[in-house]
Amino acid sequence: MKEMKNQTTHTLFLVEPVAFAFNHQTAVNNFFQQNEPSANGSVGEEARKEFHQMADILRAKGVEVIIEKDSLSPHTPDSIFPNNWISFHEDGRVAIYPMFAENRRMERSSHILTTLVDRGFSIRHITNYSGYEKESKFLEGTGSLVLDRVHRTAYAALSERTDKELVYRFCRDFEYAPVIFHAYQTVNGKRCPVYHTNVMMCVADRYAVVCLQSIDSLWEREVLVHSLVRHGKDIIEISEKQMHCFAGNMLQVATKEGKQLLLMSQSAYDSLTKQQRIRLLAYNEIVATPLPVIEKHGGGSIRCMIAEVFLPQQF
Repeated sequence: MKEMKNQTTHTLFLVEPVAFAFNHQTAVNNFFQQNEPSANGSVGEEARKEFHQMADILRAKGVEVIIEKDSLSPHTPDSIFPNNWISFHEDGRVAIYPMFAENRRMERSSHILTTLVDRGFSIRHITNYSGYEKESKFLEGTGSLVLDRVHRTAYAALSERTDKELVYRFCRDFEYAPVIFHAYQTVNGKRCPVYHTNVMMCVADRYAVVCLQSIDSLWEREVLVHSLVRHGKDIIEISEKQMHCFAGNMLQVATKEGKQLLLMSQSAYDSLTKQQRIRLLAYNEIVATPLPVIEKHGGGSIRCMIAEVFLPQQF
């Protein structure tokens, strides 16, 4: 398998929302979503404010942020979460993914590829899995796949949005070893699949934040722990209650100077214990930003909003 030097990148791709709203098509299996009116105005306006505040904070910290503005037509209420339809890899390859919700499939656009090439990034090949939508098979990017890029391991919690066959297909194509399991959350007294892997775990350079409580199978839990420990990760466990505050939806990124940052929402930060914060701060600075409207109505947090750009640069 190929090896990569860095788990993190300092270049992030974001999509500025223009019509953000509660998406009924995704709410059928995203139990983090809540369809409630905003206390401070329209949901879309509040989401844009949160988005720009986050982008400004990242830039101020020395992270390169590339923003593509969404359009009003077609209506794509979840365009703020681009990591589900595209991923960029260090060998110059790009992956395009099959999406569960029909209105999310319209988010896919080739314009961002042109923007990246114009900025000097090299795209060698595009692997397009979107045709599997015709077979009702889905794999929603780095929502479905939490990648340990250095150790070439892809962690995947199976759900309606994460098809086992497609996990194996991605791993063959991109030379990753799969670690597959089932993760659940309690909804109205029932155990329901967690819709995306990246809301229950985050893999950083030297540690992993994981909600082990969500993995009901003790054997699958042990396989996951063994893989993380074998690759030198310090496991920082979070509870299911903390997962519901998006404490699993973190992302480690780098600054242009090479400093490591751990991005999370304010709700995720507030849910952490003092000891958990101390352990995380031993590895990197924590950067927290408030995203209450995006989290409540979109059912995703800061990691979902970011597509990491690992593509090589030509100049």
